[in-house]
Amino acid sequence: MIKKQESFWQKLAAKKKPFFVLAPMADVTDFAQRQMLAKYGKPDVTYTEFVSADGLVSEKGRQVFLKELHFGENERPIVAQIFGSKPETIKKAAALIAELGFDGVDINMGCPDKAVIKQGSGSALIKNPQLAREIIRAAKEGAGRLPVSVKTRIGFGKNEIQTWLPEILAENPAALIVHLRTKKEMSQVAAHWELAPEIVAMAKAKGVVILGNGDVTSLADGRERATDSGMDGIMIGRGIFGNPWFFNEKKDIKNISLAEKFRVAIEHANFFEKELSSKGIKGYHVMKKHFKAYVSEFEGAKELRAKLMETENAGQAEKILKDYLKENIVV
Repeated sequence: MIKKQESFWQKLAAKKKPFFVLAPMADVTDFAQRQMLAKYGKPDVTYTEFVSADGLVSEKGRQVFLKELHFGENERPIVAQIFGSKPETIKKAAALIAELGFDGVDINMGCPDKAVIKQGSGSALIKNPQLAREIIRAAKEGAGRLPVSVKTRIGFGKNEIQTWLPEILAENPAALIVHLRTKKEMSQVAAHWELAPEIVAMAKAKGVVILGNGDVTSLADGRERATDSGMDGIMIGRGIFGNPWFFNEKKDIKNISLAEKFRVAIEHANFFEKELSSKGIKGYHVMKKHFKAYVSEFEGAKELRAKLMETENAGQAEKILKDYLKENIVV
């Protein structure tokens, strides 16, 4: 009997608890953001933004989505996340992701976006467990040797972990990532970490690597939550906004000077322009949400942000930030 090869998920879980993973976020975890993280504080696992499986396998959409899936070797292990509601399309998309050299495929079964739900994708699959299982099987078939993971929520309108999660676990994904809120709750309530031990027990009974997601503010906070719950890993989303040092053990955002933050913000903007906006992959306006995060929590931040929102390119933003530092003699 041939022993099944361990996935990078299993190796990480055996080596480091908890390990930390970058969450997939639309118009946030693009190539520029991921490169800033790779340089200043690399996560143990990197995720792309989620992409449409339908778009990825269509002749018209493929070229657009392939650009969004561009990654650097310094981001490994890197997982491409896809969403869709057609098993055959998911299978083809997973095969393409394997061809592109990714380290894993993740299926989005938690996105609360109305447009995604309307397609029967994302969190809509919580209400259609039979289709969800077919999709996991199709992804595995297409991905070949690549591990297939699933990211989901605790339920659609209410806590459904006892009925929903066993359906996913029955398909033995390489890893299961659970955002500890329902679709209905979005991010308007605190993540339900009190449910984490119960979820961990369910995953461990099936031998599935399990990760928690929601409201983790620092590495120390993540470690404490993992210790309390037994989670193998912690996925971080909003915590990385304006903080490419989040995963850096040696850096604390509280101790990073304004000059250093602005220097990295300028580097980020210039890289974004060179690699994304100048190539028509993303509009420059996407960079502005990062400025909002870099420029916060100091006197004059509101006014400075307002100026940055008026910029049309990285050069203008760089001048505004450098002028502020000169005028305020910030070092």
